[in-house]
Amino acid sequence: MSELLDVCAVEELPPGARRVVSWADGEIAIFNCAGELLAIEDRCTHDDGPLAEGDLDERNCTLECPRHGALFDLRTGKPRTLPAYVPVETFAVRVADGRIQVEVD
Repeated sequence: MSELLDVCAVEELPPGARRVVSWADGEIAIFNCAGELLAIEDRCTHDDGPLAEGDLDERNCTLECPRHGALFDLRTGKPRTLPAYVPVETFAVRVADGRIQVEVD
């Protein structure tokens, strides 16, 4: 059964912003990529480092791992460049009553 994690009010995550929330299985990074809300696990599949600290490219909705430069697609979780080759998990994001929520299993 899915669970909804409350992240923050919509106005607290403007375009270009990010937020990390913890849950039982780890941490999830939520991004406002040019108005599109996207969420991925905050763990690089190459070396388990935190992804949310990386550079966000809003034009392409990609995130560069701050440790070794692997580039991840925020919509699919798939790596676009090495050294990562395994996708990160993505999560559904929704807005309800002005609040951003992430769906987790």
